Amino acid sequence: MSVVIIGGHDRMVCQYKKICKQFNCKAKVFTQMSASLGKQIGSPDLIVLFTNTVSHKMVKCAVEEAGRCNACVVRCHTSSKNALEEILCNACA
Repeated sequence: MSVVIIGGHDRMVCQYKKICKQFNCKAKVFTQMSASLGKQIGSPDLIVLFTNTVSHKMVKCAVEEAGRCNACVVRCHTSSKNALEEILCNACA
């Protein structure tokens, strides 16, 4: 399963990737808006939006890409380790 995480904290990127690896998921993490974010997202199975640390522009871009590639979108207000583990547990079950 491939996962794209939009938002979160810069210092947590390694932790997010490590958690995804524990659930046998490939992860891309975008904490900042880049010029070609839509192209970099690709076609994941799941997009996780940490809504408290992400701009509206990034959310809009991620939702458009999710619609294009039929990815599931999960919105979570907290960008903690436990929140990501719970999302992945529900998605992989």
